[in-house]
Amino acid sequence: MNLSYESSGTGAPLILIHGLGSASTAWKLITPELQKKFQVIAFDLPGHGKSEFDPEQAMDPHSLARLIVDQMDSLEIPKAHLSGNSLGGWIALEIAAEFPERVLTVTGLSPAGLWLVPTTRRTVIAASSQFMARYTYKFADQLMQQEWARKIGFADVSPRWRELPRQTIVDAVVAAGSSVGYFPAWDGMLTRRFDKSISLSIPVSIIFGDSDNTLPVQTSQERSLAPAHARWVIFSESGHAVMWDRVEESVAEIIYTASLVQ
Repeated sequence: MNLSYESSGTGAPLILIHGLGSASTAWKLITPELQKKFQVIAFDLPGHGKSEFDPEQAMDPHSLARLIVDQMDSLEIPKAHLSGNSLGGWIALEIAAEFPERVLTVTGLSPAGLWLVPTTRRTVIAASSQFMARYTYKFADQLMQQEWARKIGFADVSPRWRELPRQTIVDAVVAAGSSVGYFPAWDGMLTRRFDKSISLSIPVSIIFGDSDNTLPVQTSQERSLAPAHARWVIFSESGHAVMWDRVEESVAEIIYTASLVQ
């Protein structure tokens, strides 16, 4: 299948991969600076954003990694820098492990999959959040003008939720509420984790926020599962979407990691 994507800028290709229930719109805050140095390509995963959902498409991270490589083939991109958030970070690591010849560097922004004990079922809280978004996303622009609504939706995601641009929040609600690929992608992560090796020739940076309630340090930031040569960075006053909470720092880390390629 062909994925929808947004492309801007010139230079070495930088592929951005969003997380579960998100879309390419999640990268709006960091794209303006990144496109000054890279050709930035932000894909919508199946059933997310503008990409259609194909029931025949396997939605586990490994299969989605293969799908991204197929898209690289379609766009005639031989090698690229990769950056992904949450599920997207896991997919980026899978691509680097499985297709090292296609990867220049990897910057994982709160990557999923780094847990010793994989989950085996959906959590009630996360499922209810998606259902809430599904029934409210058509009114997100009006609803997110209310502070109480922003707090309910984003206080657990970001310690800086009051400072987030309203459009960023609206885009996130629309992406989650309209995502028909949300639960298939979630189910694709169940019983799995990332535990593969990545070539020393591929620079890897892994970045987490110090207030990540989605993938907390106690259960979901296991350094032994990350590549041994990976740089590990912690952003202060930052939650799960570090590219929202720490825009300049996220841009700087992606650029720095890209500079490490041999």
